[in-house]
Amino acid sequence: MITAVLSGFALAIAAPGIVRLARGASGWLLALLPAALTLYFVRFLGSVAAGQTVVVSYPWVPDLGISISFYLDGLSLPFALLICSIGALVIVYAGRYLQEHPDLGRFYIYLLMFMASMLGLVLADNVILMFIFWELTSLTSFLLIGFEHEREGARSSALQALLVTGSGGLALLAGLILLTQVGDSAEFSVLIRGERTIQQHPLYLPILLLILIGAFTKSAQFPFHFWLPNAMEAPTPVSAYLHSATMVKAGVYLLARLSPVLGGSEAWHYLVTVAGATTMLLGALVALWQRDMKRILAYSTVSALGMLVLLLGLDTVLSIKAAMLFLLTHALYKGALFLVAGVVDHGAGTRDVMRLGRLAHAMPITTVASGLAALSMAGLPPMLGFINKELLYEAKLQAPRVAALVTGAGVMTNVLLVAVAGIVGLAPFFRHHANLPQKPHEAPPAMLVGPILLGGISLLCGLFPEAIADLFLSGAVSAVRAEVTTVELKLWHGINPIFGMSILTLTAGVVVYNLRGFFYRIGWRADAISRWGPQRWYTLLLMGLNNLAVVQTRLLQNGYLRFYLVIIIVTTVGLVGSALLLRGERIATMNGLSDVWPHEWIIAAIILAAALMAVMTPSRLAAAAALGTIGYSVALLYVFFSAPDLAMTQFAVETLTVILFVLVVYRLPRFVPLSSLRARIRDALVALLAGGMMTALVLTAMAVFRESHLSSYFVENSWTQANGRNVVNVILVDFRALDTLGEITVLAVAAIGIYALLRLRLEKPRQ
Repeated sequence: MITAVLSGFALAIAAPGIVRLARGASGWLLALLPAALTLYFVRFLGSVAAGQTVVVSYPWVPDLGISISFYLDGLSLPFALLICSIGALVIVYAGRYLQEHPDLGRFYIYLLMFMASMLGLVLADNVILMFIFWELTSLTSFLLIGFEHEREGARSSALQALLVTGSGGLALLAGLILLTQVGDSAEFSVLIRGERTIQQHPLYLPILLLILIGAFTKSAQFPFHFWLPNAMEAPTPVSAYLHSATMVKAGVYLLARLSPVLGGSEAWHYLVTVAGATTMLLGALVALWQRDMKRILAYSTVSALGMLVLLLGLDTVLSIKAAMLFLLTHALYKGALFLVAGVVDHGAGTRDVMRLGRLAHAMPITTVASGLAALSMAGLPPMLGFINKELLYEAKLQAPRVAALVTGAGVMTNVLLVAVAGIVGLAPFFRHHANLPQKPHEAPPAMLVGPILLGGISLLCGLFPEAIADLFLSGAVSAVRAEVTTVELKLWHGINPIFGMSILTLTAGVVVYNLRGFFYRIGWRADAISRWGPQRWYTLLLMGLNNLAVVQTRLLQNGYLRFYLVIIIVTTVGLVGSALLLRGERIATMNGLSDVWPHEWIIAAIILAAALMAVMTPSRLAAAAALGTIGYSVALLYVFFSAPDLAMTQFAVETLTVILFVLVVYRLPRFVPLSSLRARIRDALVALLAGGMMTALVLTAMAVFRESHLSSYFVENSWTQANGRNVVNVILVDFRALDTLGEITVLAVAAIGIYALLRLRLEKPRQ
């Protein structure tokens, strides 16, 4: 599995070369990898359906409990299959859709990296490893959404998606760290076996809230839903891939994965259910008055994600069955419809549903693919969507709380989605009126294979639902429920109340479809209201953040080194001083300094006097002499405390420094004070604070006796391991070799720079 994940990153590196060599066939060649990965994961269908799991783990940072571990079970396997199979179709599609684009190679780099990141996310067993892939999907989706970076819309939408999902990622990281601390493990497989014991911990609610923020931002739940429709600035292959089975489903995957750990509580039920129901209704309603096919599909995706979250919040056996089936159903029809939107744009020159019509004759294959996907979305037999819709109603009718309200919201949402399916999947092909910018034509095979396959699979799964129940759903439901669960699916259950609800949904959906002109007319009013919604909050927060950054930059980064030093010193004193006070550390008193010899006091007094002279004298030469006095006095302390090698180094450095200072000062103009008295008083106070803090730290260290094993270690090993009797030299040269090498490198670079400056000669101006 590690090879499966890393292969996507490896192919991404090679993609530009393959595009240059293969040209028009590059999409077919690059799609061989995800197709092969699909076949690789198909091999595990039987064993995973039988209840087996595959675990691969290698230690990474064992002291922190972080390992490179992957976990293939009934939940991660369907996600991996969808990611790889739909990824292969999208890669083939993109090769033709962007054939003339000069940056096609760069596009494939981003797309393959995104695919590999998403695959690593759903397969990761270690929570920290999962989070790394989680953030990689945010970064690569940022690059994909902003692929056409010369457009302002693409840049702003990409930034918006990154900021929203990235902010949620920070909350998620905090929640995952708390989860690992409370659960005493960083592996999902271990946490799941804890049997919800984490819910009794006092930190359960903060953990739940932080993880839900991360999941809701990623899966576009209200009030974080606005970034997803704006991401339609991306090319159509990106929209099809991100919205069908990958990025927007990452939050749903995380909720499903952690459902055995965090689910089942009152907080889980109300938070997840309310967010899902609100998103479900809002997305379906707003989709009705959109005119761009991609935006209609985007808002219907928001609605579908809300439905998935709602089902996970109900946390019953039936709701989990319905959620796992809807995961597959939505990936099939939504992927097909997004690809159809690109085909229509390519063949008819527009995606405006008010202008599209009469495309069935010119684009027959696209019409069939779009019709199959639209029928599945509307929930008509014998499509998989029909089976899914009936299971959705059954699950909502048996909701543990307010079943009537949940069912009513579900019926209303499905009514709206039936109308949306007609608007986006049928009307462009069978509408009598059309105003097309160009003569429509059918798309090439590379752009048709994806929609036809996805629509055809929806039909086959509807005709033979037992196969998916055995191979996909039973294992997925068992993984989410953390108990063996058998799923049975049938196309026909007879005449019953649920079938009656399906008839009602279809009838009402047709009525809403015929009233679509009314929704278009009121759409501008709804858009005006929505401008004060979460999107407006995001804009205001971003403006406030930018204004704060401007003010902060003026205060903290004004270009003067002395202000930088003051800020650094004051911040350090504040943090360290408050820590000392809060911890109540004991400070050594004068009684602990009784063993100080008189000559040591004299040297300390000389150092203090020289320091005062260095900062107060108006003579640069006197200041240089005072600094030399400080250095020589410190060297004397080294001598008295049996460190002759350090003393020799200090004497040499101070002598050289004083000589250089004197040579430089000799050529400088007369000293003129540039700072005011007020500034000098301020600097003196800051300096006294820093000195006082360092004194307090030293006295605190002297007051606390801790046995050190380092001294004995170096004494015992200096000769045996480093062949040196001078412990200090051995530490510098052997035990701290890289540190010393770094210091030497810095000095060498500085010396080269100084030599270059000394050799610099200004050219004479030409006459």
